[in-house]
Amino acid sequence: MFILKTWRSVAFGIYGFKNFTKSGFLEHSKNFKAEDMQAQIEGKNCIVTGANSGIGFATAEGLASRGATVFMVCRNKEKGETALSQIRAATGNENVHLEICDISLTSDVKSFASRFSSKGLPVHILVNNAGLLENDRQTTSEGYEMNFAVNVLGTYAMTELMLPLLEKAAPDARVITVSSGGMYTAPLTEDLEFSGNKFNGVEQYARNKRVQVALTEKWAEMYKDKGVGFYSMHPGWAETPGVAKSLPGFSKSLEGKLRSKEEGADTVIWLALQPKEKLISGGFYFDRAEAPKHLALAGTNGSHASYIHSIAANLRALLSRL
Repeated sequence: MFILKTWRSVAFGIYGFKNFTKSGFLEHSKNFKAEDMQAQIEGKNCIVTGANSGIGFATAEGLASRGATVFMVCRNKEKGETALSQIRAATGNENVHLEICDISLTSDVKSFASRFSSKGLPVHILVNNAGLLENDRQTTSEGYEMNFAVNVLGTYAMTELMLPLLEKAAPDARVITVSSGGMYTAPLTEDLEFSGNKFNGVEQYARNKRVQVALTEKWAEMYKDKGVGFYSMHPGWAETPGVAKSLPGFSKSLEGKLRSKEEGADTVIWLALQPKEKLISGGFYFDRAEAPKHLALAGTNGSHASYIHSIAANLRALLSRL
């Protein structure tokens, strides 16, 4: 097990340094097609979680600049209002709105879903961007480990509760979940809240992000007849407030080599704009192309089939309980 974990870390580091940095983006962008990003999406309703900074902010701004009606879901009202004003000023789009919701609390997500449903609006695009990496174990007021509560349970609850509104926008509705390349270092596991004695926030984050990719596959399978596409992606190594706070050593060591938040958000916006026939529901995307979900010889391949059904059942039970 030690040798396998070491190999995953080494392989991830080499693969990531080549592909996930700013230079990787610039190299991959040579194959980008400008026309892919020129679509206007007036009249489409988009929800972006964690939209007040980083990749969420860049995503909300990118969608607003293309005419979408954007609902920014943020935990902090003051930061959300500042971001809202900035996006409206930069895009000239007044159809950008702020919704306050703490994704770490399922009760809050349920309350948001109820409020939003009362608007009677279809949801064309849901971007599950809100994420968290806490290095020390913390527990929410509902009793869940904090990273899991935001990255997994919050993402699951938001997607499931928005599904009726996504169906209203079928056949063009889509869910885009922002995962992380860090998931390459972790197989899927049923130990969702990291029950081991020595908590490791970075490893827990990687596990959470692996769950997001597997859940995307599961949703694509379960809801294939509902006219909703499900896609996961990862932004590469981007310079964001979250990275600086949670991984200061990593951020400092790669100073000047990290992607901008706009480069990190590029594939999210690309997924939002493409005709669905160009995309594969359940797919994992990076730099505007489908990407592998596992690194060679990393021993993570079989974990999805082994655990995703029980994980989805457990999450469904947690959601119904709260």
